Amino acid sequence: MTGRLLQQLKKRRKMLGLKQSDMMMRIGVSRQQYQRLEAKGNPRLDTLELIAKGLSSELMLIPQEKVSTVITVLENIETEQKPGQTRTHEKKSLSDDPWQDLLNDDQ
Repeated sequence: MTGRLLQQLKKRRKMLGLKQSDMMMRIGVSRQQYQRLEAKGNPRLDTLELIAKGLSSELMLIPQEKVSTVITVLENIETEQKPGQTRTHEKKSLSDDPWQDLLNDDQ
């Protein structure tokens, strides 16, 4: 379990575009300490809570029978929030598209 958790921490850090050295400012540990923890650490609960906060995340216990549901929900949220994508059902604002409705061809 610890290995999977450490992989998730690393994945989250990278998703946020953070380097290991950035964690010093976020949680107060040196790059070397964080690198060791991410590689093979066995962090205490209070350390995990601190890291989660530094990664703009929450720690929570999920009942095993609900894990697949939670994963499905999270995957759906990730696909809906891809950067740079505009949902087709959302109308762009005037600041996004200053030419919007200029010729009234939406009719």
